[in-house]
Amino acid sequence: MDYVEPLFRPPSEAHSLLLQISIGCSHNRCAFCAMYSNKRFSIKPLETVFADIDEAAAGRHNWRRVFLMDGDALMLKTDHLLAILQRIREKMPYVERVGIYGDARNIAKKSDEDLAALREAGLGIIYHGIESGDDEVLTLLQKGSSAEEARQAGIRIKTAGFTYSAIVLLGAGGTALSRQHARATAEHLNAVQPDYVGALMLTVVPGTPLAEMVDAGTFTMPDKFGLLEELQIMLENLELKNSRFSANHASNYLPIKGDLPRDHQRMLKLVSTVLETRDESVLKPEWLRGL
Repeated sequence: MDYVEPLFRPPSEAHSLLLQISIGCSHNRCAFCAMYSNKRFSIKPLETVFADIDEAAAGRHNWRRVFLMDGDALMLKTDHLLAILQRIREKMPYVERVGIYGDARNIAKKSDEDLAALREAGLGIIYHGIESGDDEVLTLLQKGSSAEEARQAGIRIKTAGFTYSAIVLLGAGGTALSRQHARATAEHLNAVQPDYVGALMLTVVPGTPLAEMVDAGTFTMPDKFGLLEELQIMLENLELKNSRFSANHASNYLPIKGDLPRDHQRMLKLVSTVLETRDESVLKPEWLRGL
């Protein structure tokens, strides 16, 4: 396989064939992210991608899922993506789902006809880094899109029939914007009703603009209990009708997961109990946490 490392994928794609169709991220300016800082964005030639698909098809593993990388591969032209999806379908007809990262900017550039064609061709799930439902926080993070743009993107993804996985960041507003970030993000999720929600905890990565803000004293990360308070506020305000909510990423201090609304009160009670007792023994130690 032709890989330009490092490679990143959602936790739920751990057992998927990773197919790199672009290198890096076309935006690559989010204040918190260093994932693609050593890559210049480029689009891989179809011949290279087709060779990778053929190589995977010739192997002994019948891949059930394929994940298209890198960071915002959905920004590729629709015809380019359709050619890749068609090749996957021809060479690996046993593939049940193809996933991709997308963001508000590149989703907005796709027409309804584009989205319908991609869905028909086999693209099944889109992972969207919302980060926050609050515009002040999004500006701080240099996200490059507004909460309303992200909301419209999510609604269009759902309307087009894709499985929609939304990613949010606990701690994204620092201590100053913590509560408004949690409430606005819950309201955003309520409006969009994603199939999956992944709540990660913001990590300050050295060398990023966010790390510079921390060093300058203009951004203060909530402590572990402050992050759990954000999670509590978010859960208290969520009104999801049929979603899997996960806060069990490697970055999370208190791994929780459940189906909403069924497990709503159980998860909220767990977080509230930890906040009441301040029992650090139930939290993940720092050395076990990761990006």
